[in-house]
Amino acid sequence: MLNALKNLLGFGPKVDYAELVKQGAVILDVRSKAEYAGGHIKGSVNISVDTLSNNLKKLKKDKPIITCCASGMRSASAKSILTSNGYTNVHNGGSWMSLRNKI
Repeated sequence: MLNALKNLLGFGPKVDYAELVKQGAVILDVRSKAEYAGGHIKGSVNISVDTLSNNLKKLKKDKPIITCCASGMRSASAKSILTSNGYTNVHNGGSWMSLRNKI
């Protein structure tokens, strides 16, 4: 239980986001369209967290997915939505600005 909580909050094992991107990971930005238009990671996919459940068909289950948002809260929610729908290789990248520096 404690490890699950640590992973949910981003205190789990370190993730090599750059390597995941090299392996074809999808960067999923779950901010609103207006927020996304104000700046985003080149090549990322924008599906807001509040519409994610209705847009799961746009994401392949066989590719790694890195979620991101403004601060990490919505991306954590998005990761939870994805994992509860059978996506197994999902990582919370936190804030898009921070993630951009890691890749």
